[in-house]
Amino acid sequence: MNLTSPRRSGPNDDDATAPVELPHVLVTVAADGTLTATVDGAPFPSPDATPWTRATFGPLMDAITKDHTIAVRVEVRESDGSVFTDILRTRRPRRAVVSSEAPVPETRQSRHARRVPRLAEVTAGGFVPGEDVAVATIVSRTDATGTGEARSLIDLDDLPDGTHEMILLGRISGTLAVRRLT
Repeated sequence: MNLTSPRRSGPNDDDATAPVELPHVLVTVAADGTLTATVDGAPFPSPDATPWTRATFGPLMDAITKDHTIAVRVEVRESDGSVFTDILRTRRPRRAVVSSEAPVPETRQSRHARRVPRLAEVTAGGFVPGEDVAVATIVSRTDATGTGEARSLIDLDDLPDGTHEMILLGRISGTLAVRRLT
C-alpha cells in the first residue's frame, strides 16, 4: 500500500504551458452532404465561395489547422443527429532544407520516385453499392460507387508481362466481370 500523496504538477512542469481550452471546430453536415464550418463560433467559409462537401472535408481541416500552432477539437454533427468528436494535432512547421553545393548521388529509390505510372482503367457494373470489389490479378482493391459501379486504375508496370485481362469480383454480390486491357 502506498501512503504517499500523488505527485502534483508545479509551475515548471511541461504541462503548465498547455492551453486550457482548444479551438473548437464545429462541422455541420446537411442532408445533401454539404458542410458548414465554424471555428470558435466564427463562420469558416470556403476560399473559393463553393460550399464545403464531404469530399472536401480533408482540405477543410487542412485550411482550419493551417495557422494553428496547437491542436483543435473537431465536432462533426451529422444530419441524422449523430455526433463525432476528435482532436486534430497540428503539423510541426517544416525546417528549411539547406542545399549543399555538392550534388547528391542518384540512388535506386530516387530513380523510382520520379517514375510516372502508366495507368489503365478497368470498369464494370452490376455491383452492390458500397461493396468491396477485388481486382485480380490481385494488384489492388476498390469499392463500388453509390450506383453500383466499380472503377480501378491499374499501373501497367505493376502487372506481370503478358497480362491482358483483369477480373473485378464483388465480394457481396458475387458479380464477376472480366475486362480486357486495351
